[in-house]
Amino acid sequence: MAKYTLYGWTGSGSVCVEAALREAGADFELVQVDTGKKQHVDAEFTKINPRQQVPTLVLPDGTVVTETMAILLHLADAFPDSHLAPKPGSSARAVHDRWLAFLAVNVYEGELRKAYSDRYSDDAGHAPAVGGAAAKYVERHYAILEEQIEAGPYFLGHPFTVLDIYIWMLAQWMDQDWLAKNAPKVLALANAVKARAKIKPIQAAHFG
Repeated sequence: MAKYTLYGWTGSGSVCVEAALREAGADFELVQVDTGKKQHVDAEFTKINPRQQVPTLVLPDGTVVTETMAILLHLADAFPDSHLAPKPGSSARAVHDRWLAFLAVNVYEGELRKAYSDRYSDDAGHAPAVGGAAAKYVERHYAILEEQIEAGPYFLGHPFTVLDIYIWMLAQWMDQDWLAKNAPKVLALANAVKARAKIKPIQAAHFG
């Protein structure tokens, strides 16, 4: 029987896709692409994803899907019984997708500038300033997210969605003491996600 193939690496953006696949009950193979050893830029992987990035998901029919947000939304729709996103076309889905996109283009992007600040200027001497500005940018958007979380335990209340998985992953990259002080609702949501039975082993494998 055909199954999904996830190309990913420890602690990378593929973590949330792995979690979504587990929560959906999908049959998949995880192929480790060691970015530290530059396996993501070798010829074999470049044929699969010319952007040379993980996560990359190959669907059972061979279709290649890249970009984390697109992968998560596809999985939610491909496994409707898992209820990993509100019904397409509903107001709840619009809200869900709005905040998933908000996180993808702001917090995730800011984390990349923090972690790889040397890539954002031709002058290596600019890296500390790029990283510092990125840290403030990420913190600003966490503050915005914090104000949107209401009763919990998840972003939309009791429905658990791929948005919650994404928040959990991003929160693991953030200083936990900073979150506890400045975004306690975000931290509580992330902790609720990582306590889920199917996500506990992923948390341990990627973040300890």
